[in-house]
Parts: sequence; C-alpha cells; structure tokens
Amino acid sequence: MDSPANSKKTVTAVPEHTVEIITNSGEGAQKCAQIFGQTCAKMGNGVWTVEIIPAEIEPPHHTVTSTSGNIIRFGTEKVTNWGDQSKLAVAFNDQVCLSRHRLKSFDDNCIILLESAWENHEDESIRKMYAEAMEEMSSKNYRFVLVPIEEETLKVVDNPQHGKNMFALGLLAEIYQRDVSIIEKQIAHIFRHKSAKVTETNIQLVKNGQAWARENLDFQFDIETIPSEETRVVMNGNQAAAVGAIAAGMEMCAMYPITPATSVSHELASLIEDFGGIVHQAEDEIAAAGVALGASYGGKVALTVTSGPGMALKTEFLALAIMTEIPLVVLDVQRGGPSTGLPTKVEQSDLLSSIYGQPGDAPRVVIAPRSIEECFHSMVTARRIAETFRCVVIVLTDANLATGVQQFTKPEFDVRWQQEPVDFSPVPEGLRPYEWDPETGLSRRIVPGTPGGAHTVTGLAHDEESHVSYEPESNERGCKMRSRKLAVFQSTLMPPEIHGDQEGDLLVIGWGSTQGAIEEAVDRARAGGLNVSTMQLTFLSPLEPGLKEICNRFKKVMTVEINYSDTVGDPYITEETRRYGQLAWLLRAHTLVDIDCWTSCPGQPLRPNDIYNSIIAKGATL
Repeated sequence: MDSPANSKKTVTAVPEHTVEIITNSGEGAQKCAQIFGQTCAKMGNGVWTVEIIPAEIEPPHHTVTSTSGNIIRFGTEKVTNWGDQSKLAVAFNDQVCLSRHRLKSFDDNCIILLESAWENHEDESIRKMYAEAMEEMSSKNYRFVLVPIEEETLKVVDNPQHGKNMFALGLLAEIYQRDVSIIEKQIAHIFRHKSAKVTETNIQLVKNGQAWARENLDFQFDIETIPSEETRVVMNGNQAAAVGAIAAGMEMCAMYPITPATSVSHELASLIEDFGGIVHQAEDEIAAAGVALGASYGGKVALTVTSGPGMALKTEFLALAIMTEIPLVVLDVQRGGPSTGLPTKVEQSDLLSSIYGQPGDAPRVVIAPRSIEECFHSMVTARRIAETFRCVVIVLTDANLATGVQQFTKPEFDVRWQQEPVDFSPVPEGLRPYEWDPETGLSRRIVPGTPGGAHTVTGLAHDEESHVSYEPESNERGCKMRSRKLAVFQSTLMPPEIHGDQEGDLLVIGWGSTQGAIEEAVDRARAGGLNVSTMQLTFLSPLEPGLKEICNRFKKVMTVEINYSDTVGDPYITEETRRYGQLAWLLRAHTLVDIDCWTSCPGQPLRPNDIYNSIIAKGATL
C-alpha cells in the first residue's frame, strides 16, 4: 500500500492503456469517462469505451452490486475494442474495486487509486469490509495508492457526490498529460444549460485533482497522440445510429423506452424536428411497432427502436409488415436474455429470433454493424433496402456498440443516402396493388391517397389484387414473390473480406461488434506462427455469397460469439446433444460445413486474450 509521496516523477512511455473509473451508481463515473475519452480522441488517440452499469436503478451504495463505471482504452493507434485487462483504475470505494477484481478486470500489476476514507472509517462494519476486501485482493500484485478524493472534493463543494468525478478526472488528466483546455471545453458543453457557476465549479475540481496528482503521485504515462488531418467525430453507437437515421431521411421514430436502446430516441428527439421529423413515445412496444408501420403505410420513412424483449412484443406487427410488403426499419440494440435477462449487459442472442421469429414464412433482411461508425452507415443502408425491396430490415447492434465511444472520420453527406420520394403519381388503369414482377418479386408501392390506387390492405393471405385468398396457387405465389425479393437483394452483395490468408488451417467467423477483438486476437495468433484468418459477417439474412467455398479453403472453421453454446464433455452433453452458437447454427445449415464455435455470455464484451486462447485450443486439435 502506497501513501501519497512527493517525489520525482517517473514518466513511462506506453503505446496504449486501459483505464477504469469505478464508483457507486449515481456518482458520475459515466460523465467523467465521457469527458476523458472524448478528450483523448480529440487529442488524436484511438479510443474505445465500455460502460459498467448495474441492472438495479438505485442499488445500495458501498456494495459489490452497486458498481458503476466506465472502461476507457486509448492509444496511439486506432482502437477497435476494450482490450484485455486494465492497467490503472480510480476506485471510489473498496467494494466496487473488489467487484472488478472478482471479474478479473485488472492487470496483475494494475495501479489502483483508491479513496482513502474507508480504512479508518468511524463505522466498524465499514472498516471490516475494507480489511476483508483488501485481504482478498492481496493475491495480486496491485499497487494501491490512497487518495483523499472526498476530502479534497469537500474543499470546493458541500456534497462530495456532486464533484468527486471531476476531481478524479483531474487525477487522470495529470497522470496522462491530457490537454486541460479540451477538458474545459467539454465541461462547458455538457453543462451549457446550467449556470456559469456550475461550469466554473466543475473546472475548479478538475484543476484541484491535477494539482493533487502533481504534488503527490510519483508516476505519469506518456501516450503519443497523432492528430489527424481528417475531420473526425466522437460518439457512441446509439448516437451514430440516430444521426444515421436522420442522414438517411427517416421522418419518424416510434419507440417505447427500453435499456440499452432508449438513448437512440433521446438523440433523435434533440435533432429530428430540425429536419421535419418526429419521435413518438408509444404506450408500449406493440403500439410503437404499429405507429411506425402506419406511418410507413402512409408514405413516411419510419423506424422503430427496441431491444430483445421489445422485439418479442413487436412480432405480430413485423409479420404484418412482411405480408403487406410495407417498408419498415427496426433497430434492435441487443442485451442479455431471455425475458428481462441482463438489461444493462452485452449479448448477441437475438440473431436467430430476428431471422426466424415470425409465424409462417416471413423473410426479412437482417444486418449487423461491426463498429460504431457502421452504426451510422447501417441506418442509411437499412432505409434504402427497406424501401427498394418493400420489406422489413432489422439492424442488430448491441450494448457494446450502443454505449461504447469511438472516433471516426466525419461522414460527408451523399444525396444517394436518401431514397427517391414516394411515387404519388396516378396508378395506371389495371395495375394491381401487388403486381409482382415475375423476375424480381417487386411491385409498385401504392400509398393511401394515390389517385386510382384504392385497395384493401390485409394481413391475411392475398392475391395480386390484395383480395383475401386461400387458393393453394395464390398462397404459393405470394410466398415465392416475397422470398424472391431477398434473392434479388442477395445478388447485389459481395463475398465477405478475409482478414489474413485466403486459405489455411483455421478460419474464425464473427458477426457484429466482436470484429475488433477477434481481429486483434487473430493478429496475435498469426504473429505467433499460427495459420489462422478471420472474416466478419454484416449481412445475416440473406447471408453474403460464397460462404461455403470460403469455408472449404480452411481445415477448420469456428465462430466466435457472445451467446451460449454447450461444451462437449459437460454432463449429458455429446456431439449429438450439443447446442451451438447462433451464427454457427445458421452457417452449418447454410453451408453444410462442420463449423465449430467458441462462445461466451459473461454479460460483457469478449476480450482479445480470451479469443486468442480459444484459437490456440482449436489450433491444438488440427
């Protein structure tokens, strides 16, 4: 245990670091991390952040379950995932620190700046908890530095709960030599709707944290910054999706609040009215889907946003959209399940339900952005697909992308992002409402009010006239046309790119937000001499072409996913009874290739080192 000491500082140059800010829920860790991460990005560092959020709204303070916080990985090069273990942490109490220790989040030599108030606290039970926690954590070579965070904060504000985070930000600013002018601008922006006094107080707390670290800490880290000549933006995946929806020309969003998707509507609500659109908060998930579908039927460009439990409730309206061929975009920000599951945690468990979770034959397009930048572009892509092919498009992000922060090159608006205006020209006499093109399955979209376009829309099986029909040939034709549209769309796709050699011993396949961690792990394995490659799928229904041929170029193929699969050798689990990861299920059926999987569902993003170890284990069986 180190006590603060004023001594000559050792400045260590490192290519990157991963930092944790961990507090009780409600103590401002997210805001502190947001400012720190954005400052690093603006200075020219690559950045990726991950939120730590308890499932309970107000868990008891000073408990393991109350842990809230943020992990910031930043470095000289581009950062694509949260990395492995943290090198430095700022912990507001011993219990939140213990929580992260038990999750093996800290590097064995992690530096932990720990609030000093608990060791000699007046409450004996708290002193006992502190001693027990420190004893448990003594198994590692952590360097603890006691910092009087609360005591120092009280020099500026009356309530330390409203200032400790900014003092901690000052500590980090000094340790990593951050540009304080950028921090001050970020604070001014965040508190722009508050009084000038609030901004001044928060800046003073940052300066006090800096001064304390300058006087008392004997270490600093130097991480080179490389400013970019490109204009960059810094945002999380939910913000990127919201801005992408506006760039795509979407005119309305209907949703019911649900973690971790809700902030999409918050971002849209702050922007969309300036572009002639609206955000509608419905009374429930079912109504949200119905409102979005109704708006699209009326000729608007509509979006509904939810997470897994909401998708379950929207099922009937999504099936109606497919049967009536009304364009609709659905953003599903995945979380752990089933049922209420893990509201604030990460999982990739909605893939199969998104593709197959409807009654009857109900084909739809499913895409999964691989980065925060792709969260923006996926909304543009989804809108164009939905309106071109008159279909439902589901965009699968997850909590990792939703709340993580990354910088990327500012997109330059392209008029092609926006679909052609809805055709309200008179309907030619004799044109049927479902005049399916025999080659493509496409038909003209006729919206209410189009001259000569009056017809009945029904969710029942119908013919080209939109008349209810139970004739075998009619139903068969409807199924064929709805499916053919997806085949036409698939013909526009390119085979996925392979990261690494085009053939070899092992191919690792992922989807969605795991790309960065998988590629880092694969690069590590390749540097060690293994003949391994990877590819990341974006289009999951229909799948990108050429997958069977690609898989057959490798001796072994496995998926890496954040969902559940059985392990052969566990009780009752054999090759015959085993359940596979969701992408593995899908690819095995599609390619008829014996594709294995490595999955994990810890409620947090996958770490490159864990994926690397799974690759090593698979390589040992080759």
